[in-house]
This record gives sequence, C-alpha cells and structure tokens, in this order.
Amino acid sequence: MRFYVPTDIYVEKDCVKNHAKEMLAVGKRALIVTGHSSAKANGSLNDVTEVLNNGGVAYQIFDEVEENPSTDTVGKGAQIAKDFSADFIIGIGGGSAIDAAKAMAILLVNPNVNADELHKAPSHPLNHAPVVAVPTTCGTGSEATPVAIITNHKINLKKSIPHRIFPVLALVDGKYLASAKKQLIVNTAVDALAHMVESILNVHSNMLNRMCPEYGLKLWGECKNALIASVAANNTVAQNTSQKAAPIDASLYEKLMYTSTIAGMSIAMTSTAVPHGMSYDLTLSKGTPHGPAVGYFLAAYVEICQKKVPTDVEKILSLLGLQSIEEFEEMLRKLIGTCTVTRELRNKFAAAMKVNRSKLDLVPGGITPEEVEFIYDKSLIVG
Repeated sequence: MRFYVPTDIYVEKDCVKNHAKEMLAVGKRALIVTGHSSAKANGSLNDVTEVLNNGGVAYQIFDEVEENPSTDTVGKGAQIAKDFSADFIIGIGGGSAIDAAKAMAILLVNPNVNADELHKAPSHPLNHAPVVAVPTTCGTGSEATPVAIITNHKINLKKSIPHRIFPVLALVDGKYLASAKKQLIVNTAVDALAHMVESILNVHSNMLNRMCPEYGLKLWGECKNALIASVAANNTVAQNTSQKAAPIDASLYEKLMYTSTIAGMSIAMTSTAVPHGMSYDLTLSKGTPHGPAVGYFLAAYVEICQKKVPTDVEKILSLLGLQSIEEFEEMLRKLIGTCTVTRELRNKFAAAMKVNRSKLDLVPGGITPEEVEFIYDKSLIVG
C-alpha cells in the first residue's frame, strides 16, 4: 500500500495572505493562469497579486482559460510564460484553470514538446515548472492531484495527459465560493462526490487510501440537504426537501472546499473510474458541464458494483446518510436533473466505452460489455 500527496496544502480562511511566505519562496517570476472573470469577482486574483506585489515577485496574467481547456489555449499560455521568462505558474480557479496551469508547466520547461503532443506518452518522465494552485470551486480537487484534463479539438479528444504534475503548494479558502452561482457549486460538488465514490469502487482502493474518501463522503453527506435545497430554491415549484434545510450559505463554504480537496487526494491514489470515462464524450459532444456529465452515470455504476463489492456500496450509502441506491439516484436527479441525447449518440458513446481499458480495468471484479450497456440504460441520460 502507498499514500503519496507531495503538495503542501493549507485549508483555512485568508490562507493566501497567511501563507504569503510559502508562495513567494516558489519563484521570482510568475505566470498567473485563470479564467475570464471569476477570479476577479471572488477576490482570489487580488489576494494573489497583492502577495506578489508586496513580495517583489514579477507576474503576468493569462486570463483566457475556458471550461475544458484546449491544447490551443495551453500552448498560447505557455508561450506567454516563456516570453515572460516565468519560473513558476499560479493556477487560480476551478479545475480548468489549474489543469491548464499544470499543462503549461510541462511546456514551459520542455521546449521540444508541442501542446498538441501533450496526450502522447513520453519516453521518460518530463520535468515541469513549479505550480501553485488556488482553487475557487469545490469539485475537481486538482490542487491535490497530479492530473490535468486537456481537450484537443483537432482530434476530438478530452482526457488526462500522461504527465504527473503535483502542485508544490495549494491554498484552499472557502470564501471564494461566496460569489459563485449556486448551481455551479452544486455541479462541482457532484464532481467531488464522484471522485470519492469512484475512488472506493476501484481496484486500487485499499485500507490506507480509502481513509480520504470515507471521511470526505461523511462531510459531503452533511452538505447534501443544503445542496438539494439550493437547487429547489431556484425552481419555480419548491421540492419538499427544500423545507428541511437552508440552501448553501457561508457556513458551508469551507466544508465544501475541504471536501473537494479530500476528494482530490482520493483520486490521486486510485484515479477516476467508469463514470468519469463516460462523461468526457458527453462534454465533448454536448458541452455538458463536467460535474453533471459524471453524475448522470454515477448511480448506475454504483448499482453495477453492488453485485461485486456489496460491503463497499453499503458503506458509501451509509456515509452519505442514504438507505438505498434508489435514494442515491433520486438525490442526483434532484441535483443535476437529466440530459437528453439521441439514440445514435448514446450508442456511439457506449461503443467507445467498451474498449476504454484505462477505465474498465479499474472496476472491482471486472465489467462486461453488457454491464456497460446497463450503465447507459440506467443513467440519467435519456432519449
């Protein structure tokens, strides 16, 4: 058994300012990688630049990262970093910004690697520039993983690149959720939920590494009624569950961010499994946000695993405060609804998944083509 997360992680209010010394020690010239506007709105960009200004660290801002960052965007940002002579990268935002920062860190110190070649397995491990991660959403946990999910539109491919890039420093502050839309918080929280479920229902799960997802699922379960209530409050007809809990507010921000980081630590040990593998085609073809795209397949995956590792499934449900897979599915339906796809597209997705050994081989007890079909049939995608 092995447990390895080399990132120096702080989870606390005002941790960017509190740990300015640690950030300033990383380098002298930084490329800040973020999205178009959220880091400005939630104050995270200002917190980081204030630390850099006070510490005499030069920086340049690259704020063009889109949802599901592309090789084109990563290549552009890396070139700016090279021209600026950056010696480290700071990713501020959700998984898209932090994943893009990781990919740029590879390109920054490997001039012979082209962005469109990032998905090719290297002949030997490549060095990368140091990365500092400042997450502002409660889903991907990219601040605690070595994974970067990048999209190459030229070949219609979305998957993790075969390079391990752990950030050297992660500064996790729940206050950055305050300006986020409630549905974004819900969507990213569903991604964190999937990380923990897929980490337990995984051939790489063991006594040591499952401490993270088991603790994280308990925390997530304590937030689930507020997540459901927030969705219901946005609907014209409130659901009964919205009367049992207040929607998400500041009292839960730190817990949600902490849970997301724990979920990231979970998949750093095991990798994600089938629901994540199924989600990528849906995102590429329909632009479905990542959290819901994974969540649509999650309950059906749990049902398949119940036949193989029933004790593990029982543990997951218990930690979430649920009695059955049916309750689990209904919870997801309330949080993310359903997604409509054509039968032709659904069949195309299923055919691709049946040969995706990188995910299929992670299922405890194995998985048959018929069980892949079952997951699609029982998923929250319809049509």
